[in-house]
Amino acid sequence: MKSDLKKFKNKRVLVTGADGFMGSHLAEKLIQLGSKVSVFIRGNSVNGTSEYNLRNLKKIMSKIDSIITGNIGSSDAKKLILDNKPDYIFHLAADAYVPNSFNHPLEVMETNLLGTINVLESLRSSKKIKQAVCTSSSEIYGLTIGKSIDESHQLFPSSPYAASKLAADRYCYSYINTYNLPLSVIRPFNTFGPRHTYDVIPKFINLALKNKPLTIYGSGKQARDFTYVDDMIDAFLVMGSNKKAIGKFVNFGTGKSHSILKTAKLIVQISKSKSKIVFIKKRLAEVPNLVCNYNFAKKIFNWKPKTKFEKGLYQNIEWSRKNLKM
Repeated sequence: MKSDLKKFKNKRVLVTGADGFMGSHLAEKLIQLGSKVSVFIRGNSVNGTSEYNLRNLKKIMSKIDSIITGNIGSSDAKKLILDNKPDYIFHLAADAYVPNSFNHPLEVMETNLLGTINVLESLRSSKKIKQAVCTSSSEIYGLTIGKSIDESHQLFPSSPYAASKLAADRYCYSYINTYNLPLSVIRPFNTFGPRHTYDVIPKFINLALKNKPLTIYGSGKQARDFTYVDDMIDAFLVMGSNKKAIGKFVNFGTGKSHSILKTAKLIVQISKSKSKIVFIKKRLAEVPNLVCNYNFAKKIFNWKPKTKFEKGLYQNIEWSRKNLKM
């Protein structure tokens, strides 16, 4: 894998959305690499002070260089970022739970699109930032044509969430094209692993460990390309350290699809659960199949996933046994 991770040592690296699932893993890894990590997290203003309740960063709190609290979608975010004076930015802050966009489309748009524009404006205004990575999503492809998705695939966002991420993705393109920014865009396919809470795999694991029924929307034939978090963090680091990434929009996944029904059965089997699988009506804006073609990432970075699906599920389940309240 072609990356120069030594360049992060002793550098100021800002991670937005750092208390989230992937953001916390990335912040942790950057600290291990010797970076001076700052985190941008959502805070609540109480009695004139900014308060926050960290979920995933508690264990590395003492090693974090600075904590920025605010709303990434607010116009205040640009000043907060510039005042931090980062050398590198990884922008992961997002409202990423797809069903939330069904009832809160404007709120999701403000976080995902305006938040990205604030990062882009910060990058455009700063002469200090060497490289930045913005996070897109496989959901921007939506209703897919063919068996797998490469970067040239047409874009058919099927939910307000997907549309907000596509708008942010295209804003990144426009800023790269107009201002020649040192920016790359990562398009992760479905990622799972410890600390994830709101997607299908963590939900199924939580239910299986409690021996409760696993609920599947529709037939369960809908399939996803599930990538273990360690592999996706490697992808982020490549995109943020390799100069060949600048100006690129790159898919990262495993190239293998797993139906939701198969995934549910595997989780029940690996966890030795007594859970039953039940089916309910199809969910709104459901995408039938998302499978990554990562040939571009393999070609320019020699990147490829290392963790097999079953091993990732086992590791995720064992972490959940130890860390989740049953």
